[in-house]
Amino acid sequence: MKIPEVILVNESDEAIGQMEKMEAHQKGLLHRAFSVFVVNDAGEMLIQQRALDKYHSGGLWTNTCCSHPEPGETTLEAAHRRLTEEMGFDCPLQEIFSFTYKNIFNNGLTEHEFDHVLVGTYNGPVHPNADEVNSYQTLTPDTILNMMEKEPDSFTVWFHKALPMVLEHLRMATEVNK
Repeated sequence: MKIPEVILVNESDEAIGQMEKMEAHQKGLLHRAFSVFVVNDAGEMLIQQRALDKYHSGGLWTNTCCSHPEPGETTLEAAHRRLTEEMGFDCPLQEIFSFTYKNIFNNGLTEHEFDHVLVGTYNGPVHPNADEVNSYQTLTPDTILNMMEKEPDSFTVWFHKALPMVLEHLRMATEVNK
């Protein structure tokens, strides 16, 4: 089995090397990642609860799909690949922004990611991979925000950071299309 690698980047998201994924997380090195947010035509967002045995943030709620592009793979290619692998469907995706964050977890691993955020619209069936996803829900943004306010520790660090920016983007897109 191939050992997964990530793309190490500088603060401008320029590739500066590659490293085995766990080593990059152990050393806390900045690497490229992506987060996919999928909504349906009713404006509801598909969120997933990460599998309980994930190497970090197991059992926490987060966006539809997230991962890392592999060396030689574009972020968009990786997002489509992982959306299919994790949630069992694919849909058109558009990158809307990127941000950098760093978080040290209780298990000693560090997420230090240059995170590309993509959005898509999908209304069909979901077939989650049990190795990746414990559960999923399609909820209104207000319901998600209420859940996050009541139980903030039930959500991933990057979801807390990205969701407000995604919701602002979706709000602005809706206003433009009116």
